[in-house]
Amino acid sequence: MKKLGRIHPNRQVLAFILMVFLSQVHLEPIRYSVLEETESGSFVAHLTKDLGLGIAELAARSARVVSDDDKQRLQLDRQTGDLFLREKLDREELCGPIEPCILHFQVFLEMPVKFFQGELLIQDINDHSPVFPEREVLLKIPENSQPGTLFPLLIAEDLDVGSNGLQKYTISPNSHFHILTRNHSEGKKYPDLVQDKPLDREEQSEFSLTLVALDGGSPPRSGTIMVRILIMDINDNAPEFVHTPYGVQVLENSPLDSPIVRVLARDVDAGNFGSVSYGLFQASDEIKQTFSINEVTGEILLKKKLDFEKIKSYHVEIEATDGGGLSGKGTVVIEVVDVNDNPPELIISSLTSSIPENAPETVVSIFRIRDRDSGENGKTICSIPDNLPFVLKPTLKNFYTLVTERPLDRETRAEYNITITVTDLGTPRLKTQQSITVQVSDVNDNAPTFTQTSYTLFVRENNSPALHIGSVSATDRDSGTNAQVTYLLLPPQDPQLPLASLVSINVDNGHLFALRSLDYEALQVFEFGVGAADRGSPALSSEALVRVLVLDANDNSPFVLHPLQNGSAPCTELVPRAAEPGYLVTKVVAVDGDSGQNAWLSYQLLKASEPGLFGVWAHNGEVRTARLLSERDAAKHRLVVLVKDNGEPPRSATATLHVLLVDGFSQPYLPLPEAALAQAQNDSLTIYLVVALASVSSLFLLSVLLFVAVRLCRRSRAASVGRCSVPEGPFPGHQVGVSGTETLSQSYQYEVCLTGDSGTGEFKFLKPIFPNLLVQDTGREVKENPNFRNSFVFS
Repeated sequence: MKKLGRIHPNRQVLAFILMVFLSQVHLEPIRYSVLEETESGSFVAHLTKDLGLGIAELAARSARVVSDDDKQRLQLDRQTGDLFLREKLDREELCGPIEPCILHFQVFLEMPVKFFQGELLIQDINDHSPVFPEREVLLKIPENSQPGTLFPLLIAEDLDVGSNGLQKYTISPNSHFHILTRNHSEGKKYPDLVQDKPLDREEQSEFSLTLVALDGGSPPRSGTIMVRILIMDINDNAPEFVHTPYGVQVLENSPLDSPIVRVLARDVDAGNFGSVSYGLFQASDEIKQTFSINEVTGEILLKKKLDFEKIKSYHVEIEATDGGGLSGKGTVVIEVVDVNDNPPELIISSLTSSIPENAPETVVSIFRIRDRDSGENGKTICSIPDNLPFVLKPTLKNFYTLVTERPLDRETRAEYNITITVTDLGTPRLKTQQSITVQVSDVNDNAPTFTQTSYTLFVRENNSPALHIGSVSATDRDSGTNAQVTYLLLPPQDPQLPLASLVSINVDNGHLFALRSLDYEALQVFEFGVGAADRGSPALSSEALVRVLVLDANDNSPFVLHPLQNGSAPCTELVPRAAEPGYLVTKVVAVDGDSGQNAWLSYQLLKASEPGLFGVWAHNGEVRTARLLSERDAAKHRLVVLVKDNGEPPRSATATLHVLLVDGFSQPYLPLPEAALAQAQNDSLTIYLVVALASVSSLFLLSVLLFVAVRLCRRSRAASVGRCSVPEGPFPGHQVGVSGTETLSQSYQYEVCLTGDSGTGEFKFLKPIFPNLLVQDTGREVKENPNFRNSFVFS
């Protein structure tokens, strides 16, 4: 009961689905008739009129005709709508004794699915004559038989039915017997020989009569049998069966020679007239092949395998004969009991092996289920796996349609193996499985996808034209031409970028090539878009960004900004002889058009008129004194500074410096002899300029001394002797830091001090003081160093 409770909701669902699909079925059958033995190819009917469809609609909707059995005996011409016979029909072969003989068929249409029921009545013609099973029959009649006694004779078989079947029996004329034709309960006609008057063996001991069986055809057909009648001596008691009819049930899978039933007949006569023997009476060939009876014991045995699906019951007539020739008749009804020995059958009528993806509900297959068993053994359940996007829909008379439940996606799954399982409800349950392979055809529903949303490519400047600089790659999840990708360059967002002359792309593989030599100093980076399009219809595409970085090569030599090396009169640097070691003479400033380590500059003193007197800081190009100056050192010096980058191979430039040693700031500028001579010859105004410069310098120094003296007088007289006094106001300094690209700049501090114990008011020269915090960026604000009071920073 619990199992039935669980199944009941499913039956309700199936009933509901069946009601929905029955609405698509034409329930009222269309009926036609045809004479049997009509030649194949004969016209049956014009379906378009009866179905209410046009001829074009039959072809467009793939109309088909399917018979209930496995053979297709009808053929539909879709172009004309005519229904023809595929083969000659034999009513007796198809239906046997069943009348009327109706061949059921279905006309079903695809796209959308619709069914029409059809019936073809096969009309009988008189093509068979009555046939007796024997050529001669022998009757033994006792002489004391009374008039009116009936003697059964052999029945004739006529395969035709209705009026063409067996109608009556006649016998040759005689004075003692006539024939009585009787109808059996099964519809058969039996001949009985009727005695008309008493018999006298001594007068006539034997009769030979001809029995004729006639059918109702026009003209009628007939069959004959010889009836021999022997008049026997008196035996007044015939055997009688104890039970008649006998009823028995036999399983269809019963083994051979198994006993079916034992019959018993008794004869009250004694002696030979009371002994009984058994035999089958007027048995057909089928019964003779299936059963046998023991003449002595009356036991019926099975000789042939039973098949419920072919014959469900047997009516076996049994005769018991005594020694005197008298016989009694009995009947054994054998019911064949069905067992579940036939698995369900699955017959596919229509199959679609390929379905386009993204298609709506599509019919994959139309099939029919049949089980030759009966009862619960013939009831079936049809199912497919639950994890598939397909659904089974039942239609009329065990027809099913397999349709897609939702649109399919080839990129998710390109092939489905669908196993249809049909199980009956017998014991044990039998099942049949049919596998269907469905291919999902591709639709262009996926755009190409780049492996990266953006690509960064590196190419060194001064490259050769047509150089392969990198690749882009895109994949497409579709297949065939829908997955074939072509590449192209997209118009640049910057209209000033000459992209067409810079790079090109291979349309087939996405390889990128530089069309010309690139110059890092002119173009360091540029961006452009690439597109990938498939060859589907319509084509789909996607885009990606490509960024090309031009790598620097060491193709630029350093360029000296200070001092200028332009071939004009050289600039002379003044250095006081009182300068201490490390005194900043000047700074060589150079730049390099390259970048990175190719622009990292280093400085070294290549030549000097007096080695060991000056030195060059390697990292910033500062030229400083290497030791204390003396009066013996020459006043004029020429230095050659080598500026070298860090490239591979390195490039270099030289800067020439002229240094003049002076005793102090008040000493007038002393040009080099060569320069002074040339200047004196060319322009006499130079002397006046020198005198003016010396005067201005003297006035400036005097003003500074007066200013400092006034400030010192105002301070406390307790100031210690020798302590440095620094003016509070700003003091103009000499700017020595020069900023340049890729060149470090440094700030310098100078302190001005006066000796308190000097009666001459001697002015000490500027002394460089290196602060704890050096300013590296000339663009930043310079702050006062808290460690040096009254000191100033010049940058």
